[in-house]
Amino acid sequence: MTLALTLSTMALGALGMSAAHAAGTIAGTDILNTAQASYDGPSGPVVIDSNTVTITVDELLDVTVASSDPGDIASDSGATQQVTTYQVTNTGNGNEAFTLTADTAKGGDDFDTSNAVIYIDTNDNGVFDVGVDTLYSPGSNDPVLAPDSSVNIFILSDIPVSATDGQRAEVELSAEAVTGSGTPGTSFAGQGDGGGDAVVGSTGADGEASSFFLIQAAEVALIKSATVVDQFGGNEAVPGATITYQLVATVTGSGSLTNLNVTDDIPADTSYTAESITLEGAALTDSDADADAGSFDGSEIAVSLGTVAGGQTRTITFQVTID
Repeated sequence: MTLALTLSTMALGALGMSAAHAAGTIAGTDILNTAQASYDGPSGPVVIDSNTVTITVDELLDVTVASSDPGDIASDSGATQQVTTYQVTNTGNGNEAFTLTADTAKGGDDFDTSNAVIYIDTNDNGVFDVGVDTLYSPGSNDPVLAPDSSVNIFILSDIPVSATDGQRAEVELSAEAVTGSGTPGTSFAGQGDGGGDAVVGSTGADGEASSFFLIQAAEVALIKSATVVDQFGGNEAVPGATITYQLVATVTGSGSLTNLNVTDDIPADTSYTAESITLEGAALTDSDADADAGSFDGSEIAVSLGTVAGGQTRTITFQVTID
């Protein structure tokens, strides 16, 4: 008689046929294996099955954490509830809960933020929404993630008033599998999703990532000067002489000042010279109803400089006549 052996393997489980996942076959999937023997009997071919061997796929515990901030986050000293953003991804093969921890006391940076709190992105839009996103409480609402799924996490913390221009602070988020973590290969018997063991994967089931704040402070110095030209060709401050005032606004620091405005009252015993305002040498009108930056309201001149970055200056002039 001729004996032939064939092998069939089926991967079936509560979740059905599994697609490719970050860590492979879904935890709890039963791998069924049955062998067959066939031979030619007196009355024709005969096929017999072996017993079926069932192996349940264990849960692999893996997680990654990534910063969602594209670079250093500009902030000012003393600013409160400044946001850093992260994405936590379950790269294991089972449903797993993760404990989240914020660390604002990392070594090697210039200052530490304080009063850190963690929020879970409830509406999954990647933007912290006050009153919408959920305050995280360890052990109470640890995010539970399916294989390959992610959640956005926010850390809010305060910048100390002592932080100075150009200093950086590191804020780290870590996520650790609730089932366990440690050296890759460490096994937790019977604790895996689906009833098998839970085995620590290559990440140690503990991931972390950092975002950074950068203090970009700016301040402005305003210097005023005056020149006098009298009607006789000299520079005597006599009635009828013209005074040209020059205002130089200098912004210093690595940040920018927004909505920077300069105003100057017309001095007593002088009369403003109509349409005499200039900005960087270009004439401005006295009207506040047009698009240019200058105006005169009858008692003071005003020039809107908009946003001015550190290292830049703006020069304004205007004229009055001594009464």
